[in-house]
Amino acid sequence: MAKGTTFIFLFSSLLVLSLSSVSADKDDHGDQQVYIVYLGSLPSREEYTPMSDHMSILQEITGESLIENRLVRSYKKSFNGFAARLTESERKRLAGMERVVSVFPSRKLKLQTTSSWNFMGLKEGIKTKRTRSIESDTIIGVIDSGIYPESDSFSDQGFGPPPKKWKGTCAGGKNFTCNNKVIGARDYTAKSKANQTARDYSGHGTHTASIAAGNAVANSNFYGLGNGTARGGVPAARIAVYKVCDNEGCDGEAMMSAFDDAIADGVDVISISIVLDNIPPFEEDPIAIGAFHAMAVGVLTVNAAGNNGPKISTVTSTAPWVFSVAASVTNRAFMAKVVLGDGKILIGRSVNTYDMNGTNYPLVYGKSAALSTCSVDKARLCEPKCLDGKLVKGKIVLCDSTKGLIEAQKLGAVGSIVKNPEPDRAFIRSFPVSFLSNDDYKSLVSYMNSTKNPKATVLKSEEISNQRAPLVASFSSRGPSSIVSDILKPDITAPGVEILAAYSPDSSPTESEFDTRRVKYSVLSGTSMACPHVAGVAAYVKTFHPQWSPSMIQSAIMTTAWPMNASGSGFVSTEFAYGSGHVDPIDAINPGLVYELTKADHINFLCGLNYTSDHLRIISGDNSTCTKEISKTLPRNLNYPTMSAKVSGTKPFNITFQRTVTNVGMQKSTYNAKVVKFPGSKLSFKVSPRVLSMKSMNEKQSFMVTVSSDSIGTKQPVSANLIWSDGTHNVRSPIIVYAMS
Repeated sequence: MAKGTTFIFLFSSLLVLSLSSVSADKDDHGDQQVYIVYLGSLPSREEYTPMSDHMSILQEITGESLIENRLVRSYKKSFNGFAARLTESERKRLAGMERVVSVFPSRKLKLQTTSSWNFMGLKEGIKTKRTRSIESDTIIGVIDSGIYPESDSFSDQGFGPPPKKWKGTCAGGKNFTCNNKVIGARDYTAKSKANQTARDYSGHGTHTASIAAGNAVANSNFYGLGNGTARGGVPAARIAVYKVCDNEGCDGEAMMSAFDDAIADGVDVISISIVLDNIPPFEEDPIAIGAFHAMAVGVLTVNAAGNNGPKISTVTSTAPWVFSVAASVTNRAFMAKVVLGDGKILIGRSVNTYDMNGTNYPLVYGKSAALSTCSVDKARLCEPKCLDGKLVKGKIVLCDSTKGLIEAQKLGAVGSIVKNPEPDRAFIRSFPVSFLSNDDYKSLVSYMNSTKNPKATVLKSEEISNQRAPLVASFSSRGPSSIVSDILKPDITAPGVEILAAYSPDSSPTESEFDTRRVKYSVLSGTSMACPHVAGVAAYVKTFHPQWSPSMIQSAIMTTAWPMNASGSGFVSTEFAYGSGHVDPIDAINPGLVYELTKADHINFLCGLNYTSDHLRIISGDNSTCTKEISKTLPRNLNYPTMSAKVSGTKPFNITFQRTVTNVGMQKSTYNAKVVKFPGSKLSFKVSPRVLSMKSMNEKQSFMVTVSSDSIGTKQPVSANLIWSDGTHNVRSPIIVYAMS
């Protein structure tokens, strides 16, 4: 194992962790690295003490009697495992122990609203149904970068004491106070207890927490932009904060501890806007492991799908017990106009709050301001140490890359115009900037080449209506899953572009050394913002159905989602971009039918993925076994709300999906099946039976869908929608069949 790699060892459950491209931190103890050891579920015998067991294992592996400096963390509340400093040879010996599920590095992970809730239909006021007393007993656990507790979004005015079920604590450390809104806080990033604080110094955790459950705060805006009432999906809910990220990233071993505590503390929903850059198997994925144990006790985990789109197979949240969320644009967009010296106006994207007062400034292209020591190709990107300050100062600089903006500002540029790699979202920068589409950028360059003294000005941003919404954002990670090809991921889409929500004044809105602004509300984009929208919806649904399992809530949200059409061709614009569709909070509380999954179903699913009986018993904590019959379980027959299958693109096929639905609508109801195919579809479908007659609540009935076709090729997935309708409810499940070259 390469030096500088951190490993996490877990014992009795699965969890999925997001890893970043940053290499794992080298430990201070020579060749020792931090590993996570996963031991599965906690043994049920009363005399078992996890900490003693963990220390005993370390003593056996290391041959040392004093191992306090070896043990980093012990997971002992919700699942079994520990993080420890080990050499490569010790790691190998530990991984070979029969009772160990996995040993893997603790790497650095990556962190991935005044109108968004209205856009989804969850409007404030008497038209939106709420059960405030139950909502007030709902707790959302936010695993992120901490929180700014003084924000109006987290005031506890009007709140009573924490719910009786709450078992957590306020260990927020210095300069941090909990209240009856933010009822718990823990910090896993500090090197010592003296330095512990759950305070948010990046703004990310504050933003995500307020999207999920922030109070309604009128007249919220970012320097006048996006003005309105900022609020979360469940404003009366409580928030528990688990800080696992700092300015160096998010450690895997810390995330494991956060899951361990959050599950034991009694949260109802976990929101985690952190993702992996690489996609490990489930038993080496901290988020998947933690979420598995959360699911086992009735807690739903909602996770960002990732920001590595539009490339295919980049979705990192792939476990079926994790609710994976893609990001969409909403009906609002921020634009910053560029007015050229000849009066022509170019429309760019930007959250620009700076006013140039209409003054025209000279334009200079980065490549025309290159130092002799730098290539033209690097200078056009405005890369560090490539621009001549004398040619840049006092001018608006054109850069082909967003990465060169700070360099231009550092050298005295008054503003910048940038070729926009992501035209569906705007960015905040620390001086006047507008991001132009490729065509408009070329038009600007042409103007400069044909004009003797080209000049321009960048106007302050304005808010416009976006008629293209909802549309999946280009940056949102796409499927299909590289781990399980027959489970459709991501699951759902929610607003994730230019979301205005609470922010931490302990950080600038750009985290730039040149940005002295401090704000209470800011605008961010990413699947990080989409994730807490769905966490808020999940909590909202749970307030109407407190006894529903995580899979029932997930199914209700997926089968009632707004249908979305492909915006182009190929994998990147199909269900592999948006999953079931766009979340609809109002319809989700009354889905009619749900696809329910139990812990045993997931164990059988893992058995079908060739996990051994020994490992499954360790993970599940029970007597689960992989019989020959169960081991033949096809992943596509997991009772999931969507249906997906990978086939040969060059041969005819005939495949089946087996499903069971549970009646949660009306006591007596009859559902008829209808398959809606897209124009030109080559697929043939058979649903058996085509009619489901329900006679009681919670009654279960099974059916089978058979899909057949000649060869479908490898360029474009083929899909349809199965809809079960009783005249009131329309329970929709996407069916997608694909092949890859």
